Amino acid sequence: MIFIKEVNLAFGHKKVFEEISETIAPRDRIALVGSNGSGKTTLLRMLMEEVEPDSGMIEKPDYATVGYLPQDGISVSGHSLREEAGQAFAGAVGLKEKLDEAEIRLGEMEPDTEEFYDLIDLMGAWEEQLASFEPEKMNSRIEKVMMGMGFSLADMDRQVEEFSGGWQMRIALGKLLLQAPSLLILDEPTNHLDVVSQHWLEHYLRNYQGAILLISHDRAFLEAVTERTIELKMGRLNSYKGNYTFYLKESAARIERQRKAFVNQKKEIQKEKEFINRFRSNVKKAAMVQSRIKVLEKMEIIKPEAEEKKIYFRFPPSPPASHKVVELTCLSKSYDQLEVFDGLDLRIEKGDRIAVVGVNGAGKSTLVRILAGVEPFQDGIRDVGVNTVIGYFAQHQAEELNPQNDVLQEVESSLHGNPDANPRGALGALLFSGNDVFKKTSVLSGGERNRVALAKLLMKPCNFLIMDEPTNHLDIRSKEVLQEALNLFEGTAIIVSHDRAFLDGVVTKVLEVSPSKTRMLTCNVSEYMERLNSEEA
Repeated sequence: MIFIKEVNLAFGHKKVFEEISETIAPRDRIALVGSNGSGKTTLLRMLMEEVEPDSGMIEKPDYATVGYLPQDGISVSGHSLREEAGQAFAGAVGLKEKLDEAEIRLGEMEPDTEEFYDLIDLMGAWEEQLASFEPEKMNSRIEKVMMGMGFSLADMDRQVEEFSGGWQMRIALGKLLLQAPSLLILDEPTNHLDVVSQHWLEHYLRNYQGAILLISHDRAFLEAVTERTIELKMGRLNSYKGNYTFYLKESAARIERQRKAFVNQKKEIQKEKEFINRFRSNVKKAAMVQSRIKVLEKMEIIKPEAEEKKIYFRFPPSPPASHKVVELTCLSKSYDQLEVFDGLDLRIEKGDRIAVVGVNGAGKSTLVRILAGVEPFQDGIRDVGVNTVIGYFAQHQAEELNPQNDVLQEVESSLHGNPDANPRGALGALLFSGNDVFKKTSVLSGGERNRVALAKLLMKPCNFLIMDEPTNHLDIRSKEVLQEALNLFEGTAIIVSHDRAFLDGVVTKVLEVSPSKTRMLTCNVSEYMERLNSEEA
């Protein structure tokens, strides 16, 4: 359906893509993976014709449509939620014209070609979409999708400008699903979704009629949705016929094969050179020597693939902790007329590893801010254990760096009289080497800002870690390093995150927060989701 042909792109001296080629078929489920800065979002923008390649081309048929959800930055106003979602069906006339045009093209094609069957698949999806444009079906689909995104029926008549940034992105995603383009491109679609909405989206995408190209740092989501993996690495594109787990296994095997081939070739070259040097002056062997010289000259040298740098992350040793870490008793919290907690009781004990889950707006971030001692409350008691030392990573901590500071100054500002701290060492382990530490925080990418915030957390030993969305802007491999560091951490941890795979590898308890109640369950997040499904059945 869509062909990427020998595409090259560079920004200044930095080569982003070198001769990359790929085909996206009509029902493909593709994960686009690569470290931060490898060019994933640039490739998506190229598919949307927002970026032109330096050479090569991207070919797609006129009848193919492409829909793109960026990571953030979409905001709408002036309509009710139902009216805004209804704009997804504005293309009914255009869809009828595309069906007519496709029918003519179908008559001109050879019936035994792959393109013939691709077009039939597309026409089936368009006919189904056209049937859903009837008013009754439109309303039903709008409600199904928007409620899947986490909105209630009462929200349907609210003005869209009443919704915050995260909910605005949900509106944009819902509209895109209702439009049902031939190729659905999603860049970190789970960033603004709670675990319940993520679960719904996974099921919806499995039955999606078109192709899907997905960037996500949420491994569990990738495993559930995708069937192919495309890796961008060092300007090259490697394709794998399987999901993320398959890609990891095959990628490691490919690199090992390449390493062995490199070693064997090196031995072969050395052997040939020794023969040439030994018999170079032997007239009888002159022809053989010349022949081997030509073989060496024509030999394509195998170069082992360069390894991308990985972060290294370890928390400092925890000071001794008392059995009770923190306890909330009969706590009440509200914002004006909005009641968040009423009579909340919660006790966190030494060694607990807790994931905080719940729908957006339920009070997860409010709860961890109260636990961290940075959020006031109206009534109740917050009792901190006598030896508890808190380390707090706020949800927007990476956005709150001082723009006047360079990276090193920002981390040094968190030393708090700790003589054993090593800011340069921590930054080096988090991939800030050489002059990188003198960059102003204002020019850093989202991933770099997140790593600076993590480095600041390392400057003070603690025995109670409170982390609110610590994995935002981290690629999958960096998340795995953080996950390993948390498992080696000797203290207590409570974590708010929408990343199920990350949490499953760390937590042993789940704290469910909802407007009506909270409950603590002894399980990981995947087991919690299974429990929710059985409760709803």
